[in-house]
Amino acid sequence: MFGWGSGSEASDLPAERGPLGVAIGGGIDIDTLSLQATMAGASTAMPVPAGGMMIVAAYGEARLDADMILSRYYDADNTILQVLSASGAPGDDLIDVSLYRPWDSVVPVGSAEWAHWRGPAGLIGQPRYDADGVLFERFWGEGSGRADLVEFVETVDDGEARREIHQSCMLYARQLGEGREMLLINIERDLGQEAAAQGSSIEFIIGYGLMAADVRRL
Repeated sequence: MFGWGSGSEASDLPAERGPLGVAIGGGIDIDTLSLQATMAGASTAMPVPAGGMMIVAAYGEARLDADMILSRYYDADNTILQVLSASGAPGDDLIDVSLYRPWDSVVPVGSAEWAHWRGPAGLIGQPRYDADGVLFERFWGEGSGRADLVEFVETVDDGEARREIHQSCMLYARQLGEGREMLLINIERDLGQEAAAQGSSIEFIIGYGLMAADVRRL
């Protein structure tokens, strides 16, 4: 399937992506037993991921600063295994690992709706976010006022096409017993010419932290 075999050349092999060195179509084993034990009995916004094998459908990468690369492995259902490392190269040490799943999505229409979300007094970036009665505290940013959003461009490759996606985001979290549930609010804009004309969306993504030992390439 991936060109392996006695007659394959090195150039025919699928490219290893990110610090886990996983190719598009490759698998990652995700162990969530510790996470499930930590969250046992908690009223989470979504069911805690069951773990198991994740088949990588796309890989995304963005440079956050001079010493940090964000790597994202996506499956066909847009579950995201997110890894932070120093270089993003295969075998790099995993600084931070988290597992995210889509929760909700909003497509604002017009400048007034956008201002409601990300204007100077907008909801995204405030110290707290109330998701229909589920209260999250801001995880990024200092002070009691609204914090600036974190912005970067992620290059996403599914093995056939590459997309450049500009993202403006803010991370929120809430303590659940000994664990923490995270809410990433992400404004996405595809920089492709056709997609850019369609405008942006706001994605709400629920996530949980994992240990580096909880993930391994298959």
